[in-house]
Amino acid sequence: MKPRFPLLSAVALSLSMALVPNAQAALPPGAGSEIYSLAPVVEKVTPGVVNISVSGKKVSQQAIPEPFRFFFGPEHPGAQVQERPFQALGSGVIIDAKKGYVITNNHVISDADKILITLIDGQEYEAELIGSDKQSDIALLKVDAKDLVEIEFADSDQLQVGDFAIAIGNPFGLGQTVTSGIISALGRSGLNVENLENFIQTDAAINSGNSGGALIDLEGKLVGINTAILGPGGGNIGIGFAIPANMVKSLTDQILEYGEVRRGVLGVMGSELTSDLARTFGYKSQHGAFVSQVIEGSAAEKAGLAAGDIIISIDGKPVRSFGELRAKVATMGANKTVTLGLFRDGKEQKAKVTLARADEGDVSANSLNKALDGATLAPTSGNESITGVKVTDVLPRSVAARAGLEKGDIIIGVNRKRVKNLRDLRKIVDKKPEVLALNIQRGSSSIYLVIR
Repeated sequence: MKPRFPLLSAVALSLSMALVPNAQAALPPGAGSEIYSLAPVVEKVTPGVVNISVSGKKVSQQAIPEPFRFFFGPEHPGAQVQERPFQALGSGVIIDAKKGYVITNNHVISDADKILITLIDGQEYEAELIGSDKQSDIALLKVDAKDLVEIEFADSDQLQVGDFAIAIGNPFGLGQTVTSGIISALGRSGLNVENLENFIQTDAAINSGNSGGALIDLEGKLVGINTAILGPGGGNIGIGFAIPANMVKSLTDQILEYGEVRRGVLGVMGSELTSDLARTFGYKSQHGAFVSQVIEGSAAEKAGLAAGDIIISIDGKPVRSFGELRAKVATMGANKTVTLGLFRDGKEQKAKVTLARADEGDVSANSLNKALDGATLAPTSGNESITGVKVTDVLPRSVAARAGLEKGDIIIGVNRKRVKNLRDLRKIVDKKPEVLALNIQRGSSSIYLVIR
């Protein structure tokens, strides 16, 4: 039986149709005016949502009691390295049927050695990780399969509180499940779920296993990727969070174009706009981002921003909080020119800003190549005389440690090709060569490490 939701009256249906454009498309043929069904929309989009199962090993360190350290040798740092197998379940969304691209959460596939995707018809395929971004919790996968069905992106900036929403995913490994609700809030941040937070909040039931699944509108378009819930024991209490579709699209476009996320930076420090701050500066709303400091030499300074400004929009779309501003700027990408709406001296103004590029942060080498598992890499700083990729940490007894990598090493070449940054390294290892011949600068010596 199709899921049906009786409304109070024909008047209520007429009201909902007026509030939701194209809602008529969701009515099945011959349906009466007092019955509303989501079945046609669900039937259209469910083939575009997949179940994801992952397996792998996590490397962990366990402290060794002092009396027993003698048995591990004097060179041992006092921690025992263990590899623990794990399995996990999640969901994903097909965003390009021809190329086989699937989007999910980074935490779903993190540390996975094997990623399996199951389509709605039960077919299973092994997926390849194209790229991921831990700070925004996004990962892009690729699967070699035919006759896939993709879900089209919606403009998530057009969402309003009260819009209907449908969540599709794989809760608790039960299989594909559909729930419905509304958009409860927009621009949620400060939840400490991710580093960059600009969540859509919904009361559509989301549970463990829904991570990476789709949040869609009544036109069957993707408005968000479900990523987190607020509830005891991982259960649903009607407060779920999704990453906005526009943010997801920007990140995936960067991964596909550059092989990485090139994070944008505005160059301001600030805070949320409180009622006291708004009143002090003569601003009649509490929606916006208060600028307390402009960094010298930053993109913001070059564009003429000043301390005391209230940023109220980006490219004409409202900014509700400083957290939302931070997330949008970071995920828009470096070198992108945007128009900021400002409130200054009692008047609204506009400023064009070309975003700078954030410094690349540390990355786990495991995300680049399994042969480097256990090493943490980062770009060399401007203060160092050599340009390359620096090894900032190596787990004892890891694959990288056994290969001879040491903390402080600088990778300046791989397979006779110059490496200046993480992007250069990623391009080489993404081709999955049988052998990695690493040219290492170690102190004043230049050496080679060969990893098979």
